[in-house]
Amino acid sequence: MSIGESVHLENVTMRFGDFTAVDDVSLEIEAGEFFSFLGPSGCGKTTILRMISGFNEPSAGRVLIGGRDMRGSGPNRRPTALIFQNLALFPLMPVWENVAFGLEMRGMARSARRRRAEELLDLVALGNAGDKRVADLSGGQRQRVAIARALAVEPKVMLLDEPLSALDLKLRQHMRAELRAIQKRTGVTFIYITHDQGEALTMSDRIAVMSRGRLEQVARPDAVYNEPATPFAASFVGEANIFQGRVVGLSAEEVEIETDLGRMRARNGGDLRQGDRAMLFVRPERSSIALGGDGGRIEAELVEMEFEGSFINLRLRAPNRQPIMVQMANDGGLGEMARMASVPVSFAARAAIALPEGELAHQ
Repeated sequence: MSIGESVHLENVTMRFGDFTAVDDVSLEIEAGEFFSFLGPSGCGKTTILRMISGFNEPSAGRVLIGGRDMRGSGPNRRPTALIFQNLALFPLMPVWENVAFGLEMRGMARSARRRRAEELLDLVALGNAGDKRVADLSGGQRQRVAIARALAVEPKVMLLDEPLSALDLKLRQHMRAELRAIQKRTGVTFIYITHDQGEALTMSDRIAVMSRGRLEQVARPDAVYNEPATPFAASFVGEANIFQGRVVGLSAEEVEIETDLGRMRARNGGDLRQGDRAMLFVRPERSSIALGGDGGRIEAELVEMEFEGSFINLRLRAPNRQPIMVQMANDGGLGEMARMASVPVSFAARAAIALPEGELAHQ
């Protein structure tokens, strides 16, 4: 059974003078869930975290934790713990004292603090590091000390503000798995802030994609990627080839769109109607170099081949100069293609999604 608590944002708005950082956001985060807010810098995700933690009071709306209204409750009176980007550890203090710092503030005896710190260090796989100095630890180890310190005060909700942003790629990937495992072992509700789609997709039970202070989509990672709700979500999460046009045909589940590159078909992802302006999105890995494909076919110029080991990115240019990308498995058969002036790019209608025209992410 989860020891975490639910977090409910009820029509939450945050204004700073004339600037609205968060605009009428409502959602329910379940107890024991690993929930991520994903979006570009300035989209409002950190402001939401600060409202949940009590460092900011909403200009309008309510924050409820475990069903209790947090209005008027400061950070020290909320069942939350916040891990900042810079971790804020004491570099010359032994690791176990860093972990037990919050317990000391609560008046716990030294021997009891030491026992609890050792338990938590075991939990984060640092059982032999209690007497080391934080300054002597690696970046990933310091991350785990910060998590253990936050867990020491037994929070119901753990708030993490881009905690892996300063780590190198390999360590970030390792720590994603570590964080997810710790969250599952403890049952604490994790609310994670990131602009890194890989982190959000890998770790989260659900993701909220944000732009300009508003929620674009709240869904499971696979749904955000495969069934984006808006053009912003489709273009911010993952790569996509995007074709714009007007709806000229409708069937039960698909739409036909007239574009500069001919007619294309896709799933109707936004209740599109005849004559609507639309955007069609198809992922590079769902596009292929082939003559088939009932969604669309484009004769494109091969511009560049990017070798990435197990797969290869083909960068192409359509007749209207629009860039197109196709991602293919490295099966050893691309030598002949490199000598071709143009190649056919196609995709299946079921592999593409069409949405009402809207704002794209500028990454």
